[in-house]
Amino acid sequence: MLADIQSARFEESMLPHVDAAYDVAWWLVSGGSDAEDLVEEVCLRAWRCFTGFRGGDGRSWLLTIVRSTYYTWVREKPLQGVAVVTEDLQSEDVEVPEAARLLAESSSRETLDEVLQALLAEFREAIILRELVRLSYKEISEIASVPVGTVMSRLARARARLQICPAPEA
Repeated sequence: MLADIQSARFEESMLPHVDAAYDVAWWLVSGGSDAEDLVEEVCLRAWRCFTGFRGGDGRSWLLTIVRSTYYTWVREKPLQGVAVVTEDLQSEDVEVPEAARLLAESSSRETLDEVLQALLAEFREAIILRELVRLSYKEISEIASVPVGTVMSRLARARARLQICPAPEA
């Protein structure tokens, strides 16, 4: 009986957000079977940890698990075509490698994916959560476990890196 109640609560709280979890995973790992595998692992982790969910925003809770699982995967196994680079966030002189060439040679979705993959992980994550998933600064702050000011800084720096890319030719 308790298992049925927990199962129903899980389905009600988490299943509506699986698409958002997949979208974030897809952009983080550049699509493919890795995104599907990541979301599968996220759902298993969410189910195992669901007793710790105290209600509230299920989407933010699930996306926090996506983020955590992604970083665990990156440490444990290399994902196909995904490079995770971190930097001292005080550094200002890091360029997006070959971003202009990528934009000139690709269709818009492929281009966006490649340019996002060229960003440092912290910046890519912030842009994906804000611009593609449409989360608030506060929600991103909670998911990433960083202050809102850090979220704003990461977004500004990611946008600055994306602005160095010329618009693709039609």
